Amino acid sequence: MFENRVESEFAAAHFLRDYHGKCENLHGHNYKVYAHIRGTELDEGGMLIDFGILKSALRKVCGTLDHTNLNDLTENGQSVFIQNPSAERIAAWIFKKLREELSKTDSRFGAMLYAVDVFETPTSRARYSEK
Repeated sequence: MFENRVESEFAAAHFLRDYHGKCENLHGHNYKVYAHIRGTELDEGGMLIDFGILKSALRKVCGTLDHTNLNDLTENGQSVFIQNPSAERIAAWIFKKLREELSKTDSRFGAMLYAVDVFETPTSRARYSEK
């Protein structure tokens, strides 16, 4: 099994409802995001996926979050994070969007996405994986 990882980052504000503590107030983070892919087959060039394709897709997805208030993010009139943009929910959303973006290039690439890590701080990480 081969595994590749790329990283990106974004800065955003959020607040947590249903939480009692300082994070219920509007505040921001400089998020770091890692995307992991896995697979058993290498292409004719000996690569699982071109790092450039993976980095570009991750940067595009993270770019939609950069310099926003995550609580305001909506899709189809619905709050994306159910008004609580926790690191866990952010990781799941990025995973979904990244899989969609990678699949536009090659359906195999979307299927290789294994996990997304979202760091709110250098020592606090949430991971989403469907496996």
